[in-house]
Amino acid sequence: MPNINVLVDLCMVPIGTGSPSVSDFVTMIENKIRQSPFKTSLHSFGTTIEGPWDEVMSFIGELHEYAHEQGYVRCHTEIRLGTRTDKNQTAQDKVNTVEAKLLKLNEK
Repeated sequence: MPNINVLVDLCMVPIGTGSPSVSDFVTMIENKIRQSPFKTSLHSFGTTIEGPWDEVMSFIGELHEYAHEQGYVRCHTEIRLGTRTDKNQTAQDKVNTVEAKLLKLNEK
């Protein structure tokens, strides 16, 4: 089992619902995510989840089980993930770094 922290960018959508809107589904899943012990951040195309590799991956499986229990027959999930070993870094740290560099760049 990997013993490493991970940042996962998760985008989970139902397939075959008969509607182009997925906001009800996203709201249901996001509510479940917010009940988890993980640090998370919602954005316009998904949610970033931070935590130990095995726990986060297991939780993604639990989200699929939950969606199926709610009557969604088919769910599609895309994930992007990142790890690093040189330092601990949160999703907010990454945003802050870029924002600081943008400020510095625009001071010139």
